[in-house]
Amino acid sequence: MTLPDALAEDARAQASRDAWLLGRFVVPEGVEVEGRELAIVGGGTERQGNDLYIEGSSKIRCGGAATPAVEDLAAFVRGCREAHVVFKATAGLHHAYPTDAGEHGFLNLLAACVFADEEDALRARPGAFELDAESFRWNGRAAGPGELEHVRSHLLHSIGSCSFFEPVGELHELGIL
Repeated sequence: MTLPDALAEDARAQASRDAWLLGRFVVPEGVEVEGRELAIVGGGTERQGNDLYIEGSSKIRCGGAATPAVEDLAAFVRGCREAHVVFKATAGLHHAYPTDAGEHGFLNLLAACVFADEEDALRARPGAFELDAESFRWNGRAAGPGELEHVRSHLLHSIGSCSFFEPVGELHELGIL
C-alpha cells in the first residue's frame, strides 16, 4: 500500500469505534508521519519507542513469504517464555482462528502465550476460545484481565497485521467485540 493510501486507511481506522485496538503505525526506516506513534521497520528490526524487536529472536513473522509450521511457532513462543523475551508477532495474522490455507489465528497465538500448551492452542479450531470483559477462556481454563496484561508486558507485546478491519470484523462476527 502506498503511504497516502495507508494513511487514509489509518485515518478510517482511527475514526472507527474500535480505534482503541490500534497500536503504532508501521513505516519503513526514514519515513516520518506527524501526529502518530510509529513502529519503524528496517534491516530485520522494528523499533517501537525504546523497544527494539529483532527478526527471529524477539519478532516472528507468522505469514507473508513463508508461514512457520505450528511446531516452529510453538518453539518460538516457548523459547521466548523461557528466556524472558518479550516478542512481537507480525505478518499473516488476519484471522482469529487458523485457516484452511495454513494461516495462523491470532486468538490461537494469544492462547499459546497465555495457557502455554503451545501446539494444542495453535491448532485449536473455531469456537474453541471465549473472550469477554471477564476473561479469556480455553480448554476449561480462564485468564482474567490481570493475567492477560501480565502476558502482554512479559511475553506477547503485540500482534501486527497489514489489515485492521479484517481481524476486527472477525471479532465482531464471533461476538467478542
